[in-house]
Amino acid sequence: MIMRVIAVLAAGLMLAACGSNPISRALDSRQNAGPCPPAAALYDASRIVEMTEGGTRFSDITYTGEITNVNVICRYVEDQPVRAELEIDFAFGKGPQATSNSHQYQYWVAVTRRSSKVLAKEYFAVDADFGGSTVDGSREVLQDIIIPRADDTISGANFEIVVGFQLTDEELAFNREGRRFRLDAASGS
Repeated sequence: MIMRVIAVLAAGLMLAACGSNPISRALDSRQNAGPCPPAAALYDASRIVEMTEGGTRFSDITYTGEITNVNVICRYVEDQPVRAELEIDFAFGKGPQATSNSHQYQYWVAVTRRSSKVLAKEYFAVDADFGGSTVDGSREVLQDIIIPRADDTISGANFEIVVGFQLTDEELAFNREGRRFRLDAASGS
């Protein structure tokens, strides 16, 4: 038993010696040079309601999605880039016109200056598996973000990380009009 504990500790120390793994970053006791950038979902793009062409009613819904939470954990020291791990929580729904028990949703992650100027934007996909249900609960997705800084006087607070669904013009207009559909709306609950 003692030998197993020693072996586990030795393995952990060897992993910590490698500077590019998450364990060694977690054990790095140097203080961050400043705060993490704030991270959030863009309100207009935080949900998606896909409908059949020309559809406007609940009965026309194919799939829905919502970004329910965004968290960021970051690390930077001196003039090093900000290394951020982004945790995004999603909730997905399948509507009456859905044709499959799985669906892929497109979303983006953007790094901006606090003045809202977009510095970088990447596109990603997340899959929902409904398995015969109308909801896929929530799913956490992790993204690694690296934000270069000119020098050590630039704080992470000078940046923002914004996420949202990739929307069509119609889906964006639907959101901006404040319209919403809940997947349980037809049940009267």
